[in-house]
Amino acid sequence: MTFLIVFVAMLGLMFLMQRSQKKQAQKRMDSLNKLQKGYEVITIGGLYGTVDEVDTEKRTVVLDVDGVYLTFELTAIRTVLPLKETTLLESATEK
Repeated sequence: MTFLIVFVAMLGLMFLMQRSQKKQAQKRMDSLNKLQKGYEVITIGGLYGTVDEVDTEKRTVVLDVDGVYLTFELTAIRTVLPLKETTLLESATEK
């Protein structure tokens, strides 16, 4: 009987952990799919850069790092930094 209780508890914990991981993965994919020119990001290697171009077919992104343009896979983006108000104003005036 105690074996059954432990087994059910373990199944419950596994379900909760899997659900949490799924939510985190979905949130990450949503932020990567919303990438646009001008967003600031951090790569998995710790490189800070500004998005210059996003190719959704090839799943690549071109980053501007102090005038040097580097191409990465979208999955190499670790963090999308929040947009600053000045960046929002600049992009609004460009249109």
